[in-house]
Order: sequence, then structure tokens, then C-alpha cells
Amino acid sequence: MTESKNYFKEIDFSRYTSIKIGPKAQVLVINEINTYDEYKIFGLGNNALISPTHPKFAILGENFAYIKEKDNLLYVGCATKSAKLLNYAKNNNIKNMEFLGKLPGNMGGLVKMNAGLKEWEIFNYIHSIKTQSGYIKKEDITYSYRHTNIDEIIYEVVFNIETGFSKEQAELFKNMRDNQPQTPSAGSCFKNPKNDSAGRLIEAVGLKGFEYGGMSFSIKHANFLVNNNNGTYEEARYLINLAKEKVKKSFNITLEEEIITYNYSTKR
Repeated sequence: MTESKNYFKEIDFSRYTSIKIGPKAQVLVINEINTYDEYKIFGLGNNALISPTHPKFAILGENFAYIKEKDNLLYVGCATKSAKLLNYAKNNNIKNMEFLGKLPGNMGGLVKMNAGLKEWEIFNYIHSIKTQSGYIKKEDITYSYRHTNIDEIIYEVVFNIETGFSKEQAELFKNMRDNQPQTPSAGSCFKNPKNDSAGRLIEAVGLKGFEYGGMSFSIKHANFLVNNNNGTYEEARYLINLAKEKVKKSFNITLEEEIITYNYSTKR
């Protein structure tokens, strides 16, 4: 780790986030492990919807962008981008990172939401994580589909190392994600209900391709809320709430948001 200290920088969230919505804000860049209770920790903005009235944000800085091997474990700073870890795994013949192909984000965000693709999720391969409290083993963390109970900032993730990077699997994951919409979005809008698909439900209630202002549910994949033309936070929230209401009314299923909304009432 270098000697870089914390500092502030301005981020334009309408450019920074993948859905291209949000104001400009001064954001704390964290390079030291400490307590930051007044801030919401933020990743690369790939599953985020930022309100004009948002909390104070912090991101992990350059001190937490590293990859190290020791004692057959892989130590990865949580500011490290998924693409960098994938390339490292490929170059060093490390197995189980193939699913990171075209999965955007930094490692902190991916661990926090237990990201992945179908049955391949990041917690399958984790050994432990590091927070201000120290190292916490996977078996001491409650996690499930697209969810963890981690409330502290995750500074480092530790993986078990297995050899045998699979180019065939990497190509498979790449092709699976190539079928997703390329229009600005925050990825999957809702988690898939058990034994069902959020995309199928949204399409079934007539919202696939449905537009409201500059936003719509993608005609290519109904569970992707896309920004077609200068969409706004209010338009995005309208469509999210509309989908939840219609699916609840038609199927008595409560859609759970995978997209994370940041406003003053955000509890996480």
C-alpha cells in the first residue's frame, strides 16, 4: 500500500454511473482503513440510481487497487476492477474467475451484492473478506442470491486459488452477456423470484419496451431499465414502481429491486 491519504474529488454521476443519471457531487476518496459512518460507500456505479437528493458518498481509492498471491490465496483490494482481476486470472492460469467476463464493477461492489450470473456467484469462490474489524471468513457471513449482510466497508476480498483457467467458460460467459442490452442501464433492475424470471413477469404485464419519458424497460430484455434519451431519476423510479405494482396485482409476486437507489432515505 502507498502513502496516499484521503481526499475529495468531484464526480458527475450522469457520466459515472452506467445508467447515466445523477448530479455532480464531491465524493470522499478513501485510502485509509477507518470508520466512515456518515458516508455511503460507492463502487463504479453499475447497479446504482442516484437521486438529486442523495447521501454523502465515498469511494475506495488507489491504495485498495491491488492483487497479491500468498500461501495459495489471492488477496484483492476492493477498488480493483473486475476486468483487471479477470485478466490476472487468465494470465496466471487461475480458475473460477471466468464468470467476471463483461461483469462490470469493482470487487467491493461485486462482493457486497454477491454478484454473478445464474448459479455462478462470487461467494462460491471467496475464502474471506477484510473490513475495519479484520478478516471475516466466508462461513461467518450470511449471504444469498444477490445479497449479503455485510454492513461494514469491504476493503479486501480473499479467494482460494485453483489452477486451470478455462477459455471455453470465459467465452461462454461473454456470449451470455452479449445478449444483454447495450443501451445505458443499471443491469438487472429486479432480482429473479424463486423459480421464475423478473424479465418474464415484466413482459407478461405488458411493460417490455414500455417507455416513460427518456426511460423504458428494454425491448431486448424486459428486466433491463434503460436510459434511451436523457432519462431522469423520477422517470426511472416511476417505471420501477409501476412494474412492482403490476406484477404484484397480476401474479401476487413482490419484485425485489436489484438496482440500488441512493437517496436520503436509503438505509444501506
